[in-house]
Amino acid sequence: MTKIRIAVVGVGNCFSSLWQGINYYRTKSPEDAIGLMHWNLGGYLPGDIEVVAAFDIDARKVGKDVSEAIFAPPNCTKTIKKDVPLTGVKVEMGKILDGVSPHMKDYPENQTFKVADAPEKDKEEIVRILKESGTEVLLNYLPVGSEEAVRFYAECALEAGVGYINNMPVFIASDPAWASRFEEKGIPIIGDDIKSQVGATIVHRVLANLFKKRGVKLERTYQINTGGNTDFLNMLNRTRLSSKKKSKTEAVQAVLGQPLSSEDIHIGPSDYVPWQKDNKIAFIRLEGKLFGDVPMNIELRLSVEDSPNSAGVAIDSIRCCKLALDRGIGGPLLSPSAYFMKHPPEQYSDDEAFKRTEEFISGKRER
Repeated sequence: MTKIRIAVVGVGNCFSSLWQGINYYRTKSPEDAIGLMHWNLGGYLPGDIEVVAAFDIDARKVGKDVSEAIFAPPNCTKTIKKDVPLTGVKVEMGKILDGVSPHMKDYPENQTFKVADAPEKDKEEIVRILKESGTEVLLNYLPVGSEEAVRFYAECALEAGVGYINNMPVFIASDPAWASRFEEKGIPIIGDDIKSQVGATIVHRVLANLFKKRGVKLERTYQINTGGNTDFLNMLNRTRLSSKKKSKTEAVQAVLGQPLSSEDIHIGPSDYVPWQKDNKIAFIRLEGKLFGDVPMNIELRLSVEDSPNSAGVAIDSIRCCKLALDRGIGGPLLSPSAYFMKHPPEQYSDDEAFKRTEEFISGKRER
């Protein structure tokens, strides 16, 4: 099979884990490759992914080779592979727009963004880079709340004619107007807002579905998350959280027989704890009533490295997007989006989303 040529917007912790992982698995065999949902996905192996373009706005990353930039501050995720070969691809200065929240300047440089003193690229320049590099799939890893910036790069993907994976909670794939534009151009898109392999959202959905299947009436639930990476620091600005809260809340509400009232469900980030770094801790509670109207509850504490947890899903979404390109399929990929994303165009149960995605990979299902 040919290589999958990707470009990335945002060389942060999530892409650092992904690129380290891709290089880590290049030295592995199917028998000792731990942590993958698929070794071979439609003929593509993990090592078949190569980065051909990258955009960021941080002074410590712009101008560096991608394989050096992934280790630059404020990135703080655990190291998967220390010696990542140079790519020959330099990180380009991107477009800032609303990508940097004003409050970020109040924190130490090793925790926050340091905007590069370089001219921002306009749409024409970014589209040119995508075309000249031979990019096939553009990954969006912008900070939560970057509404303008996410739409800007979606426009770039449309104009360059490249697949788009929207890992952030700005609604593109799940917005009918945007979805129709990708469909009209025959360009595949997967979105919105990436799930983790085993993260707070998927665990919360499984528990809520368990209540429903076992006849327990769910009455109240919450999910509170803390972390110490730039994602959690960025989210201290609550004005940037509307789409994030909606995405996470709807992901859980979607598996309930009857949605809870807004007073009885709370899902969202809680606080930034610097020393946690890329470790995310989630506290989940579900309260309900079982046989004889007797109360019961579940409390769960989940601790995960946030970015590798995301990368385990991203590595499959990239390969699914490439399969769509190979097959000439445009528009939202409904099955992979439902399986990989929190806010897809169509929500399915996790079992149904898994089944449909496997059918998509095998070619039995178009989307």
